[in-house]
Amino acid sequence: MFRILPESIQNGLTAAYFKVNSLRYNGLRGTHSKPSKFTLDKMRVCVLPALTDNYMYLIIDENTNQAAVVDPVEPETVLNAVKEEKVNLTKVLTTHHHWDHAGGNETLIKKSKGALQVFGGDHRIGALTNEVKHGDQFAIGDIHVTCLFTPCHTSGHICYYMNSAGQQPAVFTGDTLFIGGCGRFFEGTAEQMYCSLIEKLSMLPDQTRVFCGHEYTLQNLKFAQHVEPNNKVIEQKIAEAQAKRDNKEPTVPSTIGDEKKINPFMRVTEPSVQQHAGTGDAIETMRLIRKEKDTFKG
Repeated sequence: MFRILPESIQNGLTAAYFKVNSLRYNGLRGTHSKPSKFTLDKMRVCVLPALTDNYMYLIIDENTNQAAVVDPVEPETVLNAVKEEKVNLTKVLTTHHHWDHAGGNETLIKKSKGALQVFGGDHRIGALTNEVKHGDQFAIGDIHVTCLFTPCHTSGHICYYMNSAGQQPAVFTGDTLFIGGCGRFFEGTAEQMYCSLIEKLSMLPDQTRVFCGHEYTLQNLKFAQHVEPNNKVIEQKIAEAQAKRDNKEPTVPSTIGDEKKINPFMRVTEPSVQQHAGTGDAIETMRLIRKEKDTFKG
């Protein structure tokens, strides 16, 4: 007979799982993808692969040379990038407390030449100095940052939305929104993920670049095609993603507009996705397709 473990035990087991698996592959130093750079007007984003499929991001304001890093699980990689880019690292933006995202915070603090502020929405985040909530704002040089509270994968998950005058907007979504998918409901409900994806993230401008926490794109798009086999945009995106992965290029970034066309979890109000789930209710559709994705082997 199966029984549901108390939440505190579940969380402990989850943390242990991430730590063991991250340590197992830590020597690979992010060999899953090539490091990449994207310039969004005056904001430069360095994509730093880590572990087996994680992404860290060094965000640089070209006006002031100030920089922040998102989820620095491999501190040495981050510090090497800071040195190479010749920038002043001042902030750490942590999306959630899981080890493969927050596990490098303390070491980075110790090894960094300057003082660092560590932002996050969960007291379980290591070295946290600035606990934030939905709607909180701060700046990276001249880059304006808004915190979006997106609980479900974890109860304290934060996405970081960046949108300044004359700058292409971007959002760093951790494990809430992936390209073609979303995170597992470890500490939350379908209602919460619906709110996070549909009522918050999908309301951002369509041109907003999406930088997520893992390279899960091909697996996610295969499930998306399973849900909507007649969706030609998904078919096209699979071909594009496969070409990038064949060259060890990251599939990030996507855009909010693209996700609303290809991501079944952003499309739970669409008749085709609801038909697949066998329900006319968007939140129940969210619950059912996430449950199906948990065991999908396509």
